[in-house]
Amino acid sequence: MINADGRRLAFHVTPGHSPAIVLDAGGGLGSSYWKNLVPKLAAATGSEIITYDRAGLGDSDEVPGPWKVESAVSDLKIGLRELGVTRNVILVSHSQAGEVATYFTRANPRLVSGAVLVDASLPELYTDKEIARLVAANKPQVDAAKADPSTKENRQLIATAENYAPMHRAYHQVSWPGSVPATVIVSEKTPFDGSPEDAQLWRDAATAFAKAGPDRTLVTAEGSSHDIPGERPGLVLSEIEKMATARG
Repeated sequence: MINADGRRLAFHVTPGHSPAIVLDAGGGLGSSYWKNLVPKLAAATGSEIITYDRAGLGDSDEVPGPWKVESAVSDLKIGLRELGVTRNVILVSHSQAGEVATYFTRANPRLVSGAVLVDASLPELYTDKEIARLVAANKPQVDAAKADPSTKENRQLIATAENYAPMHRAYHQVSWPGSVPATVIVSEKTPFDGSPEDAQLWRDAATAFAKAGPDRTLVTAEGSSHDIPGERPGLVLSEIEKMATARG
């Protein structure tokens, strides 16, 4: 447990050498999401493997009010500093964690040596039109969470929804630093399997991201849902291995 401005954050470390590989799960998911991949990744790379629970998830303390990506970035920086990780980090970021990875890497381009973005939320998706569509689509789930805010998961969903539109309008203006290599693994079905238009926009965002800068690779997880780490762990492991070998 690491103290971050009076709050406790849960970090889990498998010892190993550099580069350190940091696994960050998507919205509503904690470090346990990676439990099956961690031992395989440690055995395959010999790297230090770090998983953690963002504030409000898993064993980490909650933060009242709207979810702020800036706070998540600060928490991760504090955690890595306390663990003595000061260079050569590879971020492996799923879904919403792609937003944390983007802002974190922009703020710390010398700390992050590479990233594997696993069906990650990317800036290119969030036009005003798409934000409005997503807010409307998520409203029933958010309303249900507000009716029963007794669980951490529901409270986190509410916190994320509270400033979703302005946060993602700002995110749309952000770009990944060209000095940091990135592999983008996009699922075939995406988080929007029931909405062909949104699913195509998600895939288009991944394609646009990959084309927007140097040292970027686009990989499609054919047949996979949004849960690529669960359904295609071998593919995720392989792409992380490639990045770790290149940055070791």
